[in-house]
Amino acid sequence: MPPKEIITTAKNDHPIFEIKFWGVKDKIATPGEATINYGGNTSCLEIKANDKRLIFDGGTGLRELGNAMLTEMPVKAHIFFSHFDWDRIQGFPFFLPAFIPGNKFYIYGTETKNGISMKEHLYQQMKGPNFPVPIEVMGAKLDFTDIIPGRNYNYRNLTIKALILNSNYNSLGYRVTYQGKSVVYATERENNDHGYHDNLIKLAKNAHLLILPLIAKNWQEMVEIAKIAQVEQIALSAHHPDYEDQILDKIQTQLSSIHSQAFIAQEGMTIFI
Repeated sequence: MPPKEIITTAKNDHPIFEIKFWGVKDKIATPGEATINYGGNTSCLEIKANDKRLIFDGGTGLRELGNAMLTEMPVKAHIFFSHFDWDRIQGFPFFLPAFIPGNKFYIYGTETKNGISMKEHLYQQMKGPNFPVPIEVMGAKLDFTDIIPGRNYNYRNLTIKALILNSNYNSLGYRVTYQGKSVVYATERENNDHGYHDNLIKLAKNAHLLILPLIAKNWQEMVEIAKIAQVEQIALSAHHPDYEDQILDKIQTQLSSIHSQAFIAQEGMTIFI
């Protein structure tokens, strides 16, 4: 099992990025003894770059992140959704900072193939009978932006670029660049989409960290794609819910033999770049 804290900067250097995994499971949360080491919350990643806070996906890990943020009020963050399967949005109704006036969240995503907007997906999830509290009760300022794939979004010397990785669902991967360093969040799975590999390589080229999905039957192929993109480090996240700690430990052993800077993401793991 990889260490919970990974530091890739020189000893005396100030890190450009602080990256923390708050949820690493795909499809459905799997709490219990069998997932205690790697974690059972669904996908949520936090990236801090100086005073900027970025959040990627709002699985059940978003609830844990929100609880941790309560000691920092007021807060501001940018939340990016890769797609709107339930495992990527189900933590949003339980994100307590969004209910507190004075906080502000900029929320990004793209519409699905059937034309439903990112904002509508989040609204519908919190309507009855799905959820007893509508999104209108959230007291924080929520600012919604529809992502245009391929366009760069700039914020105080930080650049974010999104590309479609699965055109069947308009699912996005993101590249974050700040002070010459890049982190790529690309946990969408291939679905017989011929443009997937090309767009992933384009998005990840020479990145310092590439976060990929741990796909059951072809995670080795994902590592090979990362090698082609010439990335420095690889983290495999969005694990299949049936992958308990014992299985992931075995995959980690195989993974280390293939790439010395590749590891399986754990809930609570922090990476400094």
